[in-house]
Amino acid sequence: MNAATQFRRADIDLNNWRMRPYSAWAFQHVAEFVPSAQIEGVRRQEAPVVELGGFADLQVANVAGEERRLPDFLAESHSDALVVMREGKVVAEWYAPHTTPFRPHLVFSISKSFTGLLAGILEEEGKLSFDQMVTDFVPEAAGSAYDDLTLYDLFNMTVAVEFEESYLDATGDFDRYRRAMLWKPERADEATLTLRELFCRLPRAAHGHGTRHAYRSPNADMAGIVVEIASGKRYADLLSERIWKPMGAHTDGFITVDRAGNPRSSGGISVTARDLARLGDLVRVGGDDVLPNGFVERLWAGGNREVWASGDQRLLYPGGSYLAYWYETGTGALAAMGIHGQCLWIDRASQTVVVRQSSEPMPIDDKLDQRVIAMMKAICSA
Repeated sequence: MNAATQFRRADIDLNNWRMRPYSAWAFQHVAEFVPSAQIEGVRRQEAPVVELGGFADLQVANVAGEERRLPDFLAESHSDALVVMREGKVVAEWYAPHTTPFRPHLVFSISKSFTGLLAGILEEEGKLSFDQMVTDFVPEAAGSAYDDLTLYDLFNMTVAVEFEESYLDATGDFDRYRRAMLWKPERADEATLTLRELFCRLPRAAHGHGTRHAYRSPNADMAGIVVEIASGKRYADLLSERIWKPMGAHTDGFITVDRAGNPRSSGGISVTARDLARLGDLVRVGGDDVLPNGFVERLWAGGNREVWASGDQRLLYPGGSYLAYWYETGTGALAAMGIHGQCLWIDRASQTVVVRQSSEPMPIDDKLDQRVIAMMKAICSA
């Protein structure tokens, strides 16, 4: 343990690993707590850390509106890592004292964006179509919220599912979901379902599929199951073979799995900040023979703005949209985001990719999210 953490490994368990101060260490050691599948990279040694240089003097406003130098803002906002890549090269980095550079870090819902890219690859190969139904791949979903649902709506978060996305829930939908993914201890008074079993029991909401953007994480986990069935490969193996190794990821990643091996494709991936930046650069340039160029350009064009504008995330990116688990920000940039402050920002105009990994105390902090978004824009403009 880093002396700065002031606790022992024995103090951390499934009840508290996602809470400060433990999360500052646990987010880089998820496989010690949750069963995980390995995503093999090319296993190449990284070059030394690149200092912030002139970026250190960049002024960023904190939540209180006070100007801070970039490293001071990063420290006070519970950041763990920052990587800036320009024209495909790492030009600046920052790591917190408790962070081990080049150790995989949990990226939470940025995992969803990985899942969208895998679906784009499978579409290009004719192994799935976004016009197909979820039940074409998961027949037992008939009668659930995922019945009569196209993959297009599944991958765009326009599913009519009755589920509360409440990250602090301790007794309801999200609590049962977290136990199914093995992120929380099992309960003696209630059987723990697998993710697939849980999803096939979720009820349908009253509105129609495709009519509202409603961010619900089980949708992207169901999408991961579809990706596995369509490809005939386990999620971790597919990601390794089709993206991670061809991209030249230096370090192995990980994805958490449930007791049946179902992937936590909505939030269970851990990767290094540099490798995440490399993925972002693939999306910036348009695929580079790894990702289908046509699919990547559809991401940049964005999704249905009217549906987004009436959805539950509209204030995050006014004028933006959502497609295949990627945020088209309405500012000319693409983004992928995860709770506790994870962010991948891709700006074609400045040929810049920025990655921030963090262990913010709260899963969602709307005011801080907006400050981080402003920081991303400032870095790209610097």
